[in-house]
Amino acid sequence: MFGLLRSLWSYRGFVVSSIKNELVTRFARSRLGGLWMIIHPLAQVAIYAVILSNVLAAKLPGIENKYAYAIYLMAGILAWNLFSEIIGRCLTVFIDQGNLMKKMRFPRITLPVIVIGSCLLNNILLLVSMLMVFAILGHMPSVEMLWLIPLTLIVVALGVGIGLILGVLNVFVRDIGQVVPIVLQVMFWFTPIVYPLNIIPDELKGAIASNPMYPVVTAYHDVLVYSTSPELQHVVITAAISIGLMLLGLFLFRRAAPEMVDVL
Repeated sequence: MFGLLRSLWSYRGFVVSSIKNELVTRFARSRLGGLWMIIHPLAQVAIYAVILSNVLAAKLPGIENKYAYAIYLMAGILAWNLFSEIIGRCLTVFIDQGNLMKKMRFPRITLPVIVIGSCLLNNILLLVSMLMVFAILGHMPSVEMLWLIPLTLIVVALGVGIGLILGVLNVFVRDIGQVVPIVLQVMFWFTPIVYPLNIIPDELKGAIASNPMYPVVTAYHDVLVYSTSPELQHVVITAAISIGLMLLGLFLFRRAAPEMVDVL
């Protein structure tokens, strides 16, 4: 582990420049540039809000704002977008950078770190835009928003752990890359993002509670929607699971890194 950290520190310039170059390249010929990073999720929120708000808005307990459902949606999507983007990009990062891994000698761990940095930057921009929308809708942030710092770290650890495991497996079994988007889509609908948990039948609540993103998204709702602190017990348990998965992902990555280059 300390060897990985030393490698990252030695190549910190490579990591920072790669994140910068990736953002510049992505929007080089785009008139709106980085705005597209926040337009897509906000458009998704608008679609869900228009279609479902009349059905679900009245069933959100404890929120007086008439735009409660849109606020609820944005809070959940903020957490989910970071999680799904990290997994989606870690899933293919070694395949996409196969030629670079063959031609250059550099710490391979920098590749997922570049992904994390880029995804975090996107998430921060999305958070800022959402807070502006919250203010326009009359929902002002509170001091409980500081919980977003540890919650974001938990989402990153969970996403990186799952993403590294799947990314390594995808190098050897390419079917993994076809299955994961389907699983993520199912997982999205088993996470209380577009609906509140109180409308779910009791027989399905157990399945939803087993979703590792359920307590995280619930914590985001507590902090951003209800302006309360999340349940500490659930946060600690999810953090422990996330750290465990991340360590497992790093272990598999270190063991498989030499073989991945040969396969690629």
